[in-house]
Amino acid sequence: MKSRFLAFFCAVCLLAAAVPAAAALSGEATRASDTLYTLGLLPGEAGSLSAAATRGDAVTLLVALSGCRAEAAADNWISGFRDVPASLQTAVNYASHQNWTSGTTVLTFSPDRPVTANAWFSFLLRMLGYSDKNGDFDVSGAAVFAQRIGLTPQRYEGALTMGQLYESARDALFFSYKDGSETVAERLVRKGAVSRAAANALGLLTPELSARQIADRYTAAVFQIALYRKPIEIDAQSPSADASGFFISSDGLAVTNYHSLEDAIYATVTLATGEVYPIDRVLYYDQAIDLAVIRVSRTSTEGRTTSAFACLTPAENPDVRAGDVAYSIGSPLGLGLSVSAGIISDPSRPVARYQLPCIMNTADISRGSSGGALLNVYGQVIGVTSGAYAYGNSMYLAVPIAPALTADLSGEGWTVAEVTEMVRAASAEDAD
Repeated sequence: MKSRFLAFFCAVCLLAAAVPAAAALSGEATRASDTLYTLGLLPGEAGSLSAAATRGDAVTLLVALSGCRAEAAADNWISGFRDVPASLQTAVNYASHQNWTSGTTVLTFSPDRPVTANAWFSFLLRMLGYSDKNGDFDVSGAAVFAQRIGLTPQRYEGALTMGQLYESARDALFFSYKDGSETVAERLVRKGAVSRAAANALGLLTPELSARQIADRYTAAVFQIALYRKPIEIDAQSPSADASGFFISSDGLAVTNYHSLEDAIYATVTLATGEVYPIDRVLYYDQAIDLAVIRVSRTSTEGRTTSAFACLTPAENPDVRAGDVAYSIGSPLGLGLSVSAGIISDPSRPVARYQLPCIMNTADISRGSSGGALLNVYGQVIGVTSGAYAYGNSMYLAVPIAPALTADLSGEGWTVAEVTEMVRAASAEDAD
């Protein structure tokens, strides 16, 4: 009886000790607010993260993210809004002067009104150099556009909470301005709005990325390919196979394996947003090295046109060595995008079916991942995931991307169906 009581007492003590630890576990919103607070981008400690974020909260954070608090304080331009309290006038006037924000009417800003995802991302996109007036995005679809170009790794809809506002702002720190000059964090440091020490301590300027950072920043640039090999499959919208691919330019230029398109007569890509775009042209393909460069239409299957896609940067001089960390992003089994981590086991492994040596690595892939991206720790593409040794363990293969980058892409190219016809005709001639 005594031993049972002692065991019970110990269990109660353990549970009691666990309560503070559990309560101390912080969620993503808390971590985001802590990051912004540490950088000095929040005026005070965060309150309730579940509270509704207002337009006033959004414009205050926007000016802080821009690194222009000093400029805002010195700007004497008056917006003319009659409902803005003195505490918000500096931020509202400056953001309005920069055409980052607009009022709900000519005379009202409605600072106490909940801010919607589309409104907030419209503010943020304009600050980054995008323009809805010039057709970069539509205000009604700003949140989806932000996810499509990789500004945020997740979909936001409706009115935002303070936690969501902080999360999206934290994610924006790693994103580049439209002109590609620098990231938001880099500009904040350059302008002296954020100390370099604080930015480094939080990993904002660190070139080497974790698996989480790779997933957050680059998944938007990878897509699932649906392959149709018969007209009946197109009519039924029932693809016969799946593969992967990734963008290398914001205007729709993308890379995949040649065998990812083999025997298809039509193909579409599905982005992380769930949007579907047709493959317009095949600009280059090589069976021997298993590479293809494609152009994805900028008009979705639902008739919506986009100005840009998220894209990956190929490594200029991929110095790949055994033991280097590598990440693969693809759509295994056609189930959606996923990320896996591993190491390079052989940077130049001769394989019978490929004309060029492959990069052998341990970053897991499965059927459907063909054509996905193999990245180094800096988020740069070093290879295109292509296959694996059937009877080996963790012996996955990626073909080098370099030939696709030096190929002549200036021609008109071919449709997916035309490539299939040409390959079949060439095979018939060889058989004769």
